[in-house]
Amino acid sequence: MAKAEQAGAPWPGALAVSGGGDSLALMTLAAEWAQRHGRAAPTVLTVDHGLQLGSTGDAHHVAARARAIGLEAHILCWQGPKPSSDIEAAARVARYDLLGAWCCTHNVSGLYLAHTLDDQAETFLLRLARGSGLDGLAAMRELSALPSLVWNSVILVRPLLGERRETLRRFLESRGEKWLDDPMNRDPRFARTRLRSAWPALEACGLSPPRIAAAAAHLGRAREALEEDARALLSRACRFDGSSAVVDAGAIGGAPAEIGLRCLAFILTAVAGRVYRPRFERLERLYSAVFTSAGSITARTLHGCRIGPAPRAQAFFGPRTVKFTREAPRNRRGGDSCKN
Repeated sequence: MAKAEQAGAPWPGALAVSGGGDSLALMTLAAEWAQRHGRAAPTVLTVDHGLQLGSTGDAHHVAARARAIGLEAHILCWQGPKPSSDIEAAARVARYDLLGAWCCTHNVSGLYLAHTLDDQAETFLLRLARGSGLDGLAAMRELSALPSLVWNSVILVRPLLGERRETLRRFLESRGEKWLDDPMNRDPRFARTRLRSAWPALEACGLSPPRIAAAAAHLGRAREALEEDARALLSRACRFDGSSAVVDAGAIGGAPAEIGLRCLAFILTAVAGRVYRPRFERLERLYSAVFTSAGSITARTLHGCRIGPAPRAQAFFGPRTVKFTREAPRNRRGGDSCKN
């Protein structure tokens, strides 16, 4: 917590608690830290996704445990129909939307998450399997904006990124605490579950979570340097105008590929009004076709944007000026709070 505060983590904060071992440890540690240092007590938020039988009971169990140690607790429910595919991603978007909305409504600027070193390593491998670029492979940040166009004023804080999952469970066991086991964590349909079952074989090859997390941290430092260079290039090679942008394709394509791709991803997400970037392989194809090719520019679409030659009146950067235009408005997804 001292390290997080030095980095600018806001307090008082809200704790995202699912009832699993990691988040239960976060709740216990944060509550005791606040009491020991005379700080305002944190608020506990738990999300009922409604994806499984018993989820409502689990949410009420978490709220009751929080109140038993003197913390205010709220249950947030994901309402409406649920997707039949890519459930993990949809649930994550809904969860952040609910948590961000509560924080903004109640003027809480810090949302504390229980991500651990093991989560850091698992995320690295899952993204590696998807062919992610440097940004996807770089470590989760201790402090970052909540991934939402609406609630991005909320800061995500991850004070346990240096801790192992097993350490937190030993801590809870020493207190006689029990935690909830999410059945989804045992469901082989999900990639993270399959990865966790493969850890013994990976560690036998020297791919331990601490080593993988260390590699992600190295990439995180590289990401920061590249972000600075990309911002400088965008300031002179791109002009934004609401839901469109005109871009100097020659300047973007003439930069080192990693910086050019980073600029392209930023332009696409900004123009489309989206939080997440397009898949890396699609980004590379667009970059190669439009920005590094010497031929004429052919209109294309990607990530909710139409990309094509700029009209003569907007060719501010000469004949290789490219215009990005939003194809359709983004519909925000989310849910409502339910009774505590």
